[in-house]
Amino acid sequence: MKITLFEQAAYRYLPPDFAEHHDSVCDTPYSLVTHDGMYSSMRNFLDELMFGARSGFDGIAVTEHAQSSYDLMPNPNVVAGILAYQTEQEELDVAIFPMGRSLGKTREPVRVAEEYSMLDVISGGRLVAGFPVGLSYDASLNNGIPPIDVRGRFNENLDLVLRSWQDPKPFAFNGRYSQYPQVNIWPRPLQQPPPVWLTGVGNPATMQLILKRGFGFTFFGFAGSKLTAQRIFPRFWELADEAGLEHNPYQVGFLQHIAVAETDERAEREYAEHVEYAFHTGLGAIPPQMLALPGGIDIRGVQALLRDPSDFGIYWQMRQASLRDLIDSGTVIIGSPETVADQLTDLCRQHRIGNLHALLGFGSMPRELAMRNIKLFADEVAPRLRNLWQGSGFEHHWWPERLGGTLRRNLGEKVSA
Repeated sequence: MKITLFEQAAYRYLPPDFAEHHDSVCDTPYSLVTHDGMYSSMRNFLDELMFGARSGFDGIAVTEHAQSSYDLMPNPNVVAGILAYQTEQEELDVAIFPMGRSLGKTREPVRVAEEYSMLDVISGGRLVAGFPVGLSYDASLNNGIPPIDVRGRFNENLDLVLRSWQDPKPFAFNGRYSQYPQVNIWPRPLQQPPPVWLTGVGNPATMQLILKRGFGFTFFGFAGSKLTAQRIFPRFWELADEAGLEHNPYQVGFLQHIAVAETDERAEREYAEHVEYAFHTGLGAIPPQMLALPGGIDIRGVQALLRDPSDFGIYWQMRQASLRDLIDSGTVIIGSPETVADQLTDLCRQHRIGNLHALLGFGSMPRELAMRNIKLFADEVAPRLRNLWQGSGFEHHWWPERLGGTLRRNLGEKVSA
C-alpha cells in the first residue's frame, strides 16, 4: 500500500456565517481575506506537507483549483517545485504527486509538459504526473472553455504532453485546439515517461481511457466512501473485466478525509468544527449544477448519471451536513488510531485500493491540530495499512522506479485517435 499525504490550501479564516450569506465558493468576495490570514494559510499548508514528507509518507500530493477559497492552488506545480527541491535537499524519498494540471481547461499544454518535466528533474525522478479533466465550473466559468470542448481538449492535450516527453525529435503539432510549428521541450523528464494518473469522479469514459492506456485511476471520495465508493469502484473493475485486465489494486487510488485523536470521543470533539467548515465553505458551497454544466459530460457519463443520479446527489446535502452526517456517509473517517485503521483496512480491502491519499489538514484546522493529525496517522495508522497487499503477487506499475515502482513504458494508443 502506498500512502500519500494530500492537502488543500484552504483559506482558514472565513467567517462562521459564510454559508448563510454566500451562495457559492465560485464568487467568494476577496474582501473577506486579511493579509495575515492569507499568509498563514499558505505557509501552514506548506509546513504541513513538509512535515508529512519527514514523517514517512510515501508521497505528498496537491491538486489544482483556480479562483477558489477552499484551495488556493491556481498552479499546483509552483508548490510541487518547492516540495521537490526541499525533499531532495533533505534526501527524503517521497513521491511528488501533483494530481492536476487540469488539461481540459489549459490553453498551454506544452507549458504543462515542461513544468512536469522540471519537477521530475528537480526531484531526481520522483514525479507522479496527475491529469484531471477538470471541474466543470473551473474549466468553463473560470477559464472560459465551452463545456462541449473540455473533454476533447483534455484528450488532445494529453496526447501532446505524452508525445512531447518521449518523441526523440522535434515535431510539429496541428491539433484542433493547439497548433505548434515546433515542439522540442527542454528539459525532458528523467523518467521516460513518469507514471501517469487520471483523476475522476466516476465517468465511465474516463475509466475506459485509463484502462485502455494503462494509467492509474484516482477517485476523490469527497462525496462519501459509504455512498459513492460502493458504485464507482465496482464500475471500474467491471470495465476492467470487459477489457480482460487484472484487478491490480495498485492501479487505483482513493482520497479520504481523515481525523485521528487518542480516542473516538476526543476526535469528534476536536475536529467537528473544522470538518464542518471544510464542507460548508468548500465543495458543499459549490452548487451541484456547476459541477456538471450542460455539455461537459459525454453521453456515457450522462447515461451513468441517469442510471444512478446519486453520484452527484450528496453535493446537495454537504452545505448543511453536520459532523454526524459526514461520518455516517463516510465523507470523513474520524476516531482513534484503531477505529481509523480498521475502517480504512475494510474500505481498501473491499474495493481493492492500493493507494490511499490521506487528507489530514483541511478546512479551518489550526496548524497545531493538523500537525498532530499527521503525526498520529503516520505513527499509529499507516503502519497497520502498509502490508495490506503484500504477497498478492501484483507489481506497482504506477510509481517511480526510484521509489520501488516497476514502470511500464508503453502508454498505448493515442487518446484522441
